[in-house]
Amino acid sequence: MGELLKILAVDDEQSSLNAIYRTLRREYDVILSLNGQSALEVLKGQKIAVILGDQRMPEMTGVEFFKKSLGVQPGAVRILITGYSDIEAIIQAINEGQIFYYINKPWEPDDLRIIISRAAEQYRLVQENQRLMKELEAANQRLEAENVSLHEQVQKQYVFDNIVGQSAAIENVFKLMRKVIPTDTTVLLVGETGTGKELIAKAIHYNGPRREKMFLAQNCAALPDTLLESELFGHNRGAFTGAVSDKKGLFELADEGTLFLDEINDTSPAMQQRLLRVLQEGEILPLGSEKTIKVDVRVISATNVDLHKSIQEGKFREDLYYRLNVFPIRIPPLRERPEDIPALAQHFMERYSLKMGKKISGLSADAVSYLTNMNFPGNVRELENLIERSVTLAEDNSIITLDQLTLEPSHHIAAPPIIANHSGTLKEMTESLEKFHIAEALKKHNGNISKTARELGLSRLGLHKKMQRYTIDSSTYKQR
Repeated sequence: MGELLKILAVDDEQSSLNAIYRTLRREYDVILSLNGQSALEVLKGQKIAVILGDQRMPEMTGVEFFKKSLGVQPGAVRILITGYSDIEAIIQAINEGQIFYYINKPWEPDDLRIIISRAAEQYRLVQENQRLMKELEAANQRLEAENVSLHEQVQKQYVFDNIVGQSAAIENVFKLMRKVIPTDTTVLLVGETGTGKELIAKAIHYNGPRREKMFLAQNCAALPDTLLESELFGHNRGAFTGAVSDKKGLFELADEGTLFLDEINDTSPAMQQRLLRVLQEGEILPLGSEKTIKVDVRVISATNVDLHKSIQEGKFREDLYYRLNVFPIRIPPLRERPEDIPALAQHFMERYSLKMGKKISGLSADAVSYLTNMNFPGNVRELENLIERSVTLAEDNSIITLDQLTLEPSHHIAAPPIIANHSGTLKEMTESLEKFHIAEALKKHNGNISKTARELGLSRLGLHKKMQRYTIDSSTYKQR
């Protein structure tokens, strides 16, 4: 059992104090005082829960004592005892002494117990509330500090330097991103599954003017139409079976921020109509509500299919397409930028080595060659999963070898080229692979520069620069 609450009784009549003591002593620690001055000294030295004070005392009335006690222990609950029908004293005590209750003399023991019990409960509730408020304030301070730290981490994570790639194909993506980031323009990301569309969307948000606000994402293919409608636009209580309370939708939660809608092509015609309204009017209508809500949201959507074809097939609204396609960015598949594969593999190797507490120093030359010649239908995500598995298999203080990459035979692996320098740096191995692929593409297209550049995801100028660097003569590949 915990420590008893302390009750301070103040009365100039010893008999009254004795009666109070007998009534309350079993449940409380009762302290007695014959005058207001001695009672104030008690308050200065001990934590009191309830003060029971008589109004009619010489030298200091109960109201005067209560007023002074407020400066010593404002949290104590005050109860006034009066022997008269003194309404003015009671009103004064309520206004100036902040009494909780009053009781008339002579009082019944059971009545006093009930009143003190209520006062003690009031004291406990106030104390608990203050404790919870302090804990909440401390928790809020911790969360604010953590939020600042996480926000800084997020911003560092999504600067362009951490989107790995230096190929002409990915540099073109960076160029477009730099153009659109400072604006509020609606963006449509087009790319195969696993190309990193959400990563690009986050980079646009966290480098742009809305970075301080929310970034939220929703895969439109992950939910049936009714649930997706509630998730995006919210609902009112009772809007449908199971809607037991109001719920804000993602559009409202992302107000002044960014909402990323992945696989936008998988939405129904009805949902497309509602999305069109948001983009045109800047307002949403929660399910079960008759009142629209204004929202200011930057929409970044993504698709892995040809929306032109979907429009022709009647599966996608043409007017919504033009609203979404204000600023399209095509994310190239990994097979169109094979020169980025070694750097991506190194990036994922370092990430998962750190996560697993291993020291993996790199990838063997034949492992790099093997990866560079994979078609990767799953794109960057497939490469990441493959490296994560290889780091899991690799021994500490070792490198990733071909054996760890080829546990399962893959149907989408081309024959690896012969690399002249198997033991060079990553840069040297990458250059060797670049030279090989340029030569193979020139051979395939009979030395045609335009076709070769298109296949490799390079501009004609970029291809010419690489051919000069590797002393490759396109005329040697032309059929005579």
